[in-house]
Amino acid sequence: MIQTDDSLRVLSGAALGVLTCKADVFESSAEQLKEFDSLISELEKRYSDLPLVAQNPHIAATRAAYKALGKDPSKYRNSAEAMLRRIAKKNGLYRVNNAVDVNNMISVESGYSLGSYDLAAVQGQIVWKRSPDGEKYQGIGKDVLNIEHLPALYDDKGVFGNPTSDSRRTMIENGRDKRLLYVIYAFDDAEGVPHWLDKTADLLEKFCAATIETTQVIKV
Repeated sequence: MIQTDDSLRVLSGAALGVLTCKADVFESSAEQLKEFDSLISELEKRYSDLPLVAQNPHIAATRAAYKALGKDPSKYRNSAEAMLRRIAKKNGLYRVNNAVDVNNMISVESGYSLGSYDLAAVQGQIVWKRSPDGEKYQGIGKDVLNIEHLPALYDDKGVFGNPTSDSRRTMIENGRDKRLLYVIYAFDDAEGVPHWLDKTADLLEKFCAATIETTQVIKV
């Protein structure tokens, strides 16, 4: 489903965990919010000192990948790091809907950055590659985002996702029988990815009435 481009060959051990499903997207249930809150409380204790966030091995590997591609990881933090820093500061996390909340639950627990996308807004072949000079897009809840040199996902319409912030074009909004794509961005080999794909599938089935269609690991 996703092809990798030669521009990422410099990243030894880079891989994607890919899951597609059909799900009902709506406001997160009280049960899901309770589980999310419990996870955040646990993570506040685990990351009691802010520098511990960058020591998470998956976050450290993502930061190293950004440097290798020419992007400053301190100015353009990957999403897992940004969310865990909020948690470490006891600032909590925003809630969006059940499908996006699953994305964020997996991301903060694992330290992998995840992207989640509405496949109805994706057109043609998806390619994972290094964004060229000057690449930008409208991020979710953000102004126009400078994404040059990030490892990003492209379709026939252009760029739509990366480990820092996804685009508004493919954002997941409420609705029934949505076909969704989840991507785990890994940069320290794919050994841990199958476990987190399984856990993502479990949460989607539990909270989103999801039917899992495909899961796979794609290595660069």
